[in-house]
Amino acid sequence: MLRGVTNSSAPDDSRWIAPIALTMPDSPSLRVLLAEDSSLLAARLTELIRRLPDVDLIETVDTEAAALGSIAGSRPDVLILDLHLRTGSGFGVLRSLARGGHRPKVVILTNFGLPEYRHEAESFGVEAFLDKSRDYFRLPSLLRGFARERATGDP
Repeated sequence: MLRGVTNSSAPDDSRWIAPIALTMPDSPSLRVLLAEDSSLLAARLTELIRRLPDVDLIETVDTEAAALGSIAGSRPDVLILDLHLRTGSGFGVLRSLARGGHRPKVVILTNFGLPEYRHEAESFGVEAFLDKSRDYFRLPSLLRGFARERATGDP
């Protein structure tokens, strides 16, 4: 099932609007899943990602369960993950990914840039830990680098 940007006023995950993109798993573009509970920031990130060549935003979700479901079903190349989600947490997603299954590259994008959070996230092998207020500008270059790696077959 393709989902899209959620309606934050919806009481549960049953209301979905505006599918982001339908992309085949063997697409040459980098496939990105965004897990972010702020609809304002999700809209800004959507606009930013859509401007990047060879990068497709396949879905935006705002809960731990939806993120895990999308990872299993859509198999994104990259997960942009907030630590605070509408229900559940980014750390819950990281713990589940550590147990096996498809493991996308993970970029943490959070307002909680505390050293202990960074250390815990890095213990799960995240590729980057970005503070929303200080490091937001680094996201496009990270995604372009991941897209180049994917195009050349580098891990």
